[in-house]
Amino acid sequence: MDKQADLKRIAELRKTIEYHNQRYYQQDAPEISDAEYDRLMRELQDLENRYPDEYSATSPSQRVGAAPLAKFASFNHPSPMFSLANAFSSEEILEFDSRIKRLAGVDNISYIAEPKLDGLAVNLIYENGIFKRGATRGDGTTGEDVTQNLKTISSLPLKMKHASHNPIPSFIEIRGEVYIEKIPFEKLNLRRIKDGEEPFANPRNAAAGSLRQLDSKITARRPLNIFLYGIGNVTGIDFSTHWEVLKMLHDWGFPVNRTLIEQAKDINACINYFEKIGLKRESLPYEIDGIVLKVDDLSLQRTLGNVSRSPRWALACKFPAAQETTIVKKIDVQVGRMGTLTPVAIMEPVNVGGVTVSRATLHNEDEVLKKDIRVGDTVVIQRAGDVIPEVVRVILEKRPAGTEIFTMPKHCPDCNSEIVRMEGEAAHRCVNISCPTQLKEHIRHFASRGAMDIEGLGEKVSAQLFNAKLIADPADLYFLEKDRLVALDRHAEKSAHNLIEAIKKSKNPPLDKFIYALGIRHVGERTARLLADHFGNMENLMNAKEDDLTAINEIGPEIAASILEFFHEHKNIDVMNKFRKAGVIPQKKEIQTDAPLQGKSFVFTGTMETMGRNEAKAIVENQGGTIHSAVTKSTTYVVAGSDPGSKLDKAKSSGIKIINEEEFLKLIGR
Repeated sequence: MDKQADLKRIAELRKTIEYHNQRYYQQDAPEISDAEYDRLMRELQDLENRYPDEYSATSPSQRVGAAPLAKFASFNHPSPMFSLANAFSSEEILEFDSRIKRLAGVDNISYIAEPKLDGLAVNLIYENGIFKRGATRGDGTTGEDVTQNLKTISSLPLKMKHASHNPIPSFIEIRGEVYIEKIPFEKLNLRRIKDGEEPFANPRNAAAGSLRQLDSKITARRPLNIFLYGIGNVTGIDFSTHWEVLKMLHDWGFPVNRTLIEQAKDINACINYFEKIGLKRESLPYEIDGIVLKVDDLSLQRTLGNVSRSPRWALACKFPAAQETTIVKKIDVQVGRMGTLTPVAIMEPVNVGGVTVSRATLHNEDEVLKKDIRVGDTVVIQRAGDVIPEVVRVILEKRPAGTEIFTMPKHCPDCNSEIVRMEGEAAHRCVNISCPTQLKEHIRHFASRGAMDIEGLGEKVSAQLFNAKLIADPADLYFLEKDRLVALDRHAEKSAHNLIEAIKKSKNPPLDKFIYALGIRHVGERTARLLADHFGNMENLMNAKEDDLTAINEIGPEIAASILEFFHEHKNIDVMNKFRKAGVIPQKKEIQTDAPLQGKSFVFTGTMETMGRNEAKAIVENQGGTIHSAVTKSTTYVVAGSDPGSKLDKAKSSGIKIINEEEFLKLIGR
């Protein structure tokens, strides 16, 4: 063996394979056959295995998959991945333009118009030009680390190209969309059918399922592709426009949808683009469900800021949904985790926009009566936002004789308990907290990925445990015995052992995950984080009064009442005591003791001119401070913007320190 010759050959193969990757994936002009490409890759892998010290994270061999993972690690995005507000018509696009002109105080705004791919959003981290980590969007703050799977996407560079006019940044977040084109999707489904597997419903589901495979070798066999469309945090380089960002991403070697992305000088050009892309939609090689408009000027983007979880400077403009007709065979009533009864239309299967639809939620009794939907009716259905099936209207001319008006049952279809409808609510509810369906759903939710994340305890297993009377509530999970599990159908010794171990591992969850897992009505993941950050432990939360809860920003009387009701229900108190006996101890979030605003609380009133109020609140929380919605004796600062409300008067009468926006900016280091 000649080591020097082998090392030279490794370098040649890496360069050659990358060249052919670009020809195949980015230029759609392959020069060699698949068989020849495979021979080159096998030769490279053999040589790299011979010289493990010559490992390179950017070698094309890293794309073929790594050892399977037990589960995905969580990934905290360095900067939030916001979702976009939606528009469905030209009128709403014009309203968007008028609103940001008013906020920005300018007469005209130029935009970048892009097709909105129907795929899976991801965040990529590059350090000194090398791909380090990548994650799914998740909730915008925390996603799943799918680095190994992203490496298998041949069109994604593992190393950024040098561009003469701009340096490679030391750190950059790059945002993109993973997707599968239509023809490769069809071939993938044909292969699955041939192998006796279920076909994917649509390209988006296929892309999402492929990227979330624990075995990256499976991902490597899927025809995933990617387009990059923006950046988050970046160090070592500045941009003035979004158009510059896109051009630079292309120069660095990233796949950017240059053939369809356009500069739009004003909002009328955006509307023309919306109509033009809508006509091209069916002829494109990939699925799109609309367009995205972004203010081109990055400084103006920063000025406009964000509202809630959406940027003010961007808009998703959705195409009209594809519609089809079908017949309602029956209307089922299903019981949810919170006891809510939901009518569901069971229909003759029909293909809507490439997806077979046979069920559609009818939401509540009022909605069914408003649309006058009856069993036997011919209805027009569509997928709202090209995703969720919905009944648009009934074709009355085709209604058969003898149809009956829908009425909600008087008793729960599962436990036969009385159904009630609270005043002011649209929903009917089963009030029996021991209702089997509610309990099964509650246990499934408790073990789910966003909650306690108990591996192997999905819907089927949790229902099986409940039906076998091994558990009656989530706390019972921690008293399960392996011998009784093994006795259950389809639970071998190993799977029973794995489940018991997974349950044991969940005994010390993050506090916010545990709060969310409890399934308190109106308490989602965001509210659970607010409660965990504010109260620090379960005892403080369980003993909280209404004023303690409503003092937290984003928590109003309705959420507070739901939390109080939950912790005053004697059966829930019994379950909490069982958690303690089982040794389930939620972990308090570590607080940065040297955070600049640690121990300080803020109340905002009036309009912030420099940044959005939500952005200001996020900065306070990131620097260790807390946000209150009402002025109390414990308030440190009241930040008064323009047109302040009654909170300013209360602060003055209470002797609370009042600061203006300029003083606030100095306080946070801006």
